[in-house]
Amino acid sequence: MATKTAQGAETAGTGSGTEARKDDETTTAGPGAVAETEQTGEAGPETAGDEGGESGDAEGAGEAEADGTGGKVPSGVGQGAGAVVSAALGLVSLTGGWIGTVASAREQLIGQLRTSTSASVGTQLKEVYGDAWHTTALWAGLFALAALITAVVVLVRPAFGAPGRPQAAWIRSVAWAGLSLGVIGLLLAVLKYSDALLAVPSAG
Repeated sequence: MATKTAQGAETAGTGSGTEARKDDETTTAGPGAVAETEQTGEAGPETAGDEGGESGDAEGAGEAEADGTGGKVPSGVGQGAGAVVSAALGLVSLTGGWIGTVASAREQLIGQLRTSTSASVGTQLKEVYGDAWHTTALWAGLFALAALITAVVVLVRPAFGAPGRPQAAWIRSVAWAGLSLGVIGLLLAVLKYSDALLAVPSAG
């Protein structure tokens, strides 16, 4: 009986010691493992953030290369406005405009003041009507020349802008219309100013 009791006590002591050692190991390893886990968790987002930043930089560089200039791509609003202005100037060159009308009336008034009543009919026609007609043709030619230059600038602008960015079709169409009107208006102005078209009738 005494022997069994001693063996049971030794067995119980051994089991308690083993459990105590396990508890000590768990207690010793517990905080360190938790600290390492926390450090690993803190390092994870930073690494992911760094990778995300590098990926974002790479995408930004790719977009800049796609743009071709690395900066803001022009929207083409200025080119469209220039095309519309060229077409409007071309129309004014054909119709004369109020500036040409006022200039013609002014020149006609000056001719009447400078010409005496005793002047010949040919002189009166030239001073009163001829000079006024030439003034109208001159202003029409100036508007046509402005339309021509504006249209050419709009058409050649893409060659000096962002490479690989085509010009809108409607801008090219309106610019070509302004160019055509400018050429026609300039031609008519030259013909009118040189008396080759609608010349002032002679007195004889």
